[in-house]
Amino acid sequence: MNIYEEAHRCLLCLDAPCTKACKTGDPARAIRAVRFDNHKPALRWVKDCNDADLERAEQACIHHNWPIRIKEMIRNIHQDDVDDSHYPALSITFCGIKCENPFFLASSAVCTNYEMVAKAFDAGWAGVFYKTICMQEIREVSPRFDAMHDNATHGDFYGFRNMEQLSENAVETDFEILHRLKENYPTKVVVASIMGQTEDEWISLAKMAEEAGCDAVELNFSCPQMKHEGMGSDVGQSPELVKTYTACVKRSVGIPVIPKMTPNITHITEPARACLQAGADAISAINTIKSVTMDYNAEVTGQRTISGYSGRAVRPIALRYVLELAEMEEKPQLSGIGGIEYWRDALEFIQLGCSNVQVCTAVMQYGYRIIDDLTLGLQRYMAKHGITELQQLVGEQLSTFRTPAQLDRDTIIYPKFNLENCVGCGRCAISCNDGGHQAITLDPEKRRPRLIGAKCVGCHLCRLVCPTGAIGLTKRTVKKK
Repeated sequence: MNIYEEAHRCLLCLDAPCTKACKTGDPARAIRAVRFDNHKPALRWVKDCNDADLERAEQACIHHNWPIRIKEMIRNIHQDDVDDSHYPALSITFCGIKCENPFFLASSAVCTNYEMVAKAFDAGWAGVFYKTICMQEIREVSPRFDAMHDNATHGDFYGFRNMEQLSENAVETDFEILHRLKENYPTKVVVASIMGQTEDEWISLAKMAEEAGCDAVELNFSCPQMKHEGMGSDVGQSPELVKTYTACVKRSVGIPVIPKMTPNITHITEPARACLQAGADAISAINTIKSVTMDYNAEVTGQRTISGYSGRAVRPIALRYVLELAEMEEKPQLSGIGGIEYWRDALEFIQLGCSNVQVCTAVMQYGYRIIDDLTLGLQRYMAKHGITELQQLVGEQLSTFRTPAQLDRDTIIYPKFNLENCVGCGRCAISCNDGGHQAITLDPEKRRPRLIGAKCVGCHLCRLVCPTGAIGLTKRTVKKK
């Protein structure tokens, strides 16, 4: 059994019937741990369960196709090889502010009122970039969301498009909420995201944030679907405007100022550098990417528009922009955003220089509860690698990046076939012959692949399309001339 495939079938139920039926453990939590890339620690939630317990849980499963094979999945997980009694703390400092962990809610629909943010704080999130506050009246459309997923699948999407703008609350209401949050959760980090249309509006909103007790203020220069001119990503594409607005806010408040960058631009470093010249304390990146989807169910009275794209599909793009920002001479502090769903995703942003990360779309899909596996996975990784402080990971992979011209072109790694795992589907041969270098043949009788070394260029398309993971790596060797 592929335990990850089985865990991905789980509906991740609220008040899971499988756990209610089990009584001696929490199989739903164990399955969720597997689903979010913590399969070895998953056993802690079912360590006292016997086969009868797990069979009852399986019988209670309400999956619409067939029950999750809970017992078989659990029995295919090996004991954890990392001692969980020595997990390090995840605390880190960002803009001089102590954060209990690097995980924040991104300014979005996941943090629009007091109750939502309080629930997230109680769950373990370290802070919030509250939904952007502005002076303008915000009226939203319906429907306002769309998603990209594979055919005949529901609920688990890889890309997400939204037409939502800013907070619909009255300005005074939002700042009163922020004041209460900071008052009731003094150890949590509360950041006000704001957006003005004039210098006076930017200054006024920033001052209100500081008076409310916010730890910092984020300047939203990046919303891609504003109905008002001179706001959002229209501003974020202009180094002159972001510099002006950042400077006026910095002159007006004493708390850290964090401009949020748009990805809808060729060179993200240009507005970022302008913000830093104006005194910005850190940079947030990225906001959503301008996009179009065509599902008729997402039409608004038969009409469509360009709006923001997020979700795990955008993570490589977000990482590209974070890398460019991290490589600037100014070396800004960074808050990373874009497609973070697993703890490994967050780790990648941290390794490229981010001191914290912001999450939105994954929370919209799975709820605030994912903080459990985000922190668990990151702590376990640190313990396994002997890392005692999260700061040690910040930017650790930057030195591995080179320009294309600097990459090694004199050596090669050939693919290696593990015939024990090979089922003979021939996907590797199809892809190599139709999209690669015709270096793989399939024995028609034994249904086993064979590599033609003289033709193989080491592109590894075959390894990427293999559905069973039967293709690995050989040692790197010097190319034959």
